[in-house]
Amino acid sequence: MYLILKKTIFTFIFNSCLFFLLFIGIQNSSQKNKVNFLIDKTVKLPISFIIGSSFIGGSLVGSFLTMDLGNKN
Repeated sequence: MYLILKKTIFTFIFNSCLFFLLFIGIQNSSQKNKVNFLIDKTVKLPISFIIGSSFIGGSLVGSFLTMDLGNKN
């Protein structure tokens, strides 16, 4: 149980640091685009933010999918 908690905390801290670095990095981004959802479009966002946030989201999902819960048969 301690190992799962340790991995979870590390994952959140690592991805939070990436997210804050992403905010610092997009300060001078001038290219903006809208994201098309099924219902509506978003406001204009910097392309680097769209790509970076999808990378961080994938990193979070991937870390939880590969987490070993100790159920060994």
